[in-house]
Amino acid sequence: MTTTTEPSVRDRILETAQRLFYRDGFRAVGIDTIIAEAGVAKMSLYRHFPSKDDLIVAYLEESNRQYWEWLDAAVAHLDDPEQKLVGMFEAIEKLATSPECLGCTFQGTAAEFPERDHPGHQVALAHKKVVRDRFAHLAREAGLRNPEGLGSQLLLLMDGAWVAARMFGPQNPSTGLAATARTLIEAHR
Repeated sequence: MTTTTEPSVRDRILETAQRLFYRDGFRAVGIDTIIAEAGVAKMSLYRHFPSKDDLIVAYLEESNRQYWEWLDAAVAHLDDPEQKLVGMFEAIEKLATSPECLGCTFQGTAAEFPERDHPGHQVALAHKKVVRDRFAHLAREAGLRNPEGLGSQLLLLMDGAWVAARMFGPQNPSTGLAATARTLIEAHR
């Protein structure tokens, strides 16, 4: 006997917000649209998310969790840190050139909320710092020269792929991203 559980009201709100925010941006999506598409009452939304900023932060935190779950799974079969770095860029290339990729939600957040003290901007910035640090950590483990510099360069390379995905769609210049990352990594041996 199989039972399927319905998502909670909070989960429905968050899933709806994720889809709409990612596709259309934060400023273009109103709370009333989220309420209507999630099929919940306004009080239900505000019970779980007292403000739109709270919903944005929850969306970004969930996006961060999903990002790491996806990227870690993509390289889980690899033991060598240098191979993990290249494997990450193989996964990024595959996603950035797929029709479902609309770029980076964290970049979009920083663009829509350039004020550094905005809660969404802070979550987005924290995500990017962790990505850069993860790249640098793997570079250090691989014994590569200037791991912090390489981490920053790889972050810029990745972010360029996300911008290209949003700008050009699936037929974007990110094809060959993994080869470019490999060249950059080899230059740091």
